[in-house]
Amino acid sequence: MYSVVAYQVASAINIKSSKQGLPWQLLFHDSDELYYTSSPQKFIYIFQYGMVSFFNMPKLEIEMALQHIQPFCVNYFKQKLSDSVAVVVEPNTLKVEFNSVVLPSFDEEMIRLVMLNASQSVALNRYSEITEELLVETNKHTLYLEQKGKLDISGNKLKRFIGKVLNIKNRISENLYIFDSPEITWENEQLNKLNLDLKKAFDLKDRYRLIHDRIEIIKENLELFKDIMDHKESSKLEWIIIILIVIEVIDLFIAKLINLI
Repeated sequence: MYSVVAYQVASAINIKSSKQGLPWQLLFHDSDELYYTSSPQKFIYIFQYGMVSFFNMPKLEIEMALQHIQPFCVNYFKQKLSDSVAVVVEPNTLKVEFNSVVLPSFDEEMIRLVMLNASQSVALNRYSEITEELLVETNKHTLYLEQKGKLDISGNKLKRFIGKVLNIKNRISENLYIFDSPEITWENEQLNKLNLDLKKAFDLKDRYRLIHDRIEIIKENLELFKDIMDHKESSKLEWIIIILIVIEVIDLFIAKLINLI
């Protein structure tokens, strides 16, 4: 029995620099991913969005590998989210179950698919935590609005909050291709079946939709907050104009009185 262990190690990993600086044998690469073998039957999969997955590597080797990867990380995490899945090789059998996968042979592309889906599962866990925190924060503002009839957030803070939500939405869309099948599955029926079964076992699509729905709810609330704030600023501007007009009328009235005297 083998194991795949996936870690969220950083906010991002510089793929170009990693490719130039890491010592292992490169099996596959593109602008977002690096797939290595560190020794026979041991693999390391690195993703631009801060994920690293290991196959058939003991804890000490994983720690040593992470030391190699750390210099290429942006915002390296001391506390890392992780998940693992057992991999069994059994001739003529392809089966995906909860926390385990049975492969018909020791195939590096099948193993790569398991590592890919395990990594995306951990990434979804992290984005789920982030969006839940954002939703809780948004609900605090809506509750205050309900109770007090006004917002408890300034215009500058609201803009920064909106920017934060949009950045998270963009990162999820750019980095998690939950609904896309990797190129290696396009012409191989067995790889395609494995990929679909893994997505189903990890519940990737439903979890992705939940995160997406949370972001849409947050965006709707923030747009409402922005409309309320714009109306408030518009009303304030209208009052300033009215006051200036009144002052000008009074000043004109006083000037006429002085002239009459």
